Amino acid sequence: MSAGASADRAEGTGEGMSVAPRRPLTYAVLLCLAGAALVLFAATRVWQLEVTVRPAPLPPIEQERSGGSLMPWLPALAVVALAGGGAMLATRGLLRRLLGGLLLVIGTALVAGGAVAATNPDVDRLWPLLCVLGGLAVAAAGAATAARGHRWPAMGARYERAAGTPPPAVSSRPERVEAAGTRDAWDALDRGEDPTAG
Repeated sequence: MSAGASADRAEGTGEGMSVAPRRPLTYAVLLCLAGAALVLFAATRVWQLEVTVRPAPLPPIEQERSGGSLMPWLPALAVVALAGGGAMLATRGLLRRLLGGLLLVIGTALVAGGAVAATNPDVDRLWPLLCVLGGLAVAAAGAATAARGHRWPAMGARYERAAGTPPPAVSSRPERVEAAGTRDAWDALDRGEDPTAG
């Protein structure tokens, strides 16, 4: 095998390695966004129906309470997780790993909140369990990002100039100016003549 063919093969392998990590990054972002959206949706549903009995002949008062009203921090953490999923694309290296750790903590808190609410007999268990499921997705995405996120490419990395590569030279437009000099060109313009006419 010739040296040129070996170089081309090595270059192709390197290019494949740079493209391959994009798939885990995509999966992690989608998993985080889906989990956070699921928690946000479940937190806005009716979790509890409070009935206040009044003296006859007044009818009882029914008050619907959502997950966000029972646990106000639940939808707030879901919004932070949504923003964190988008931030995965814009960060890199150590900063992305720290973001993954934060998402892992947020996902764990979402799981804990949903699990505690599911133990309440007065609460519809469907929505807290969906919060648990969404929190697990956020935590899994955060754990994967904290462990391997520094190896994943950043947004727009393929368009960045490699270190040490000089910027491309800017070609100047050729000018058609008479050899008489700059002053003669201005004088010709004052007379209404075109000094570039050849």
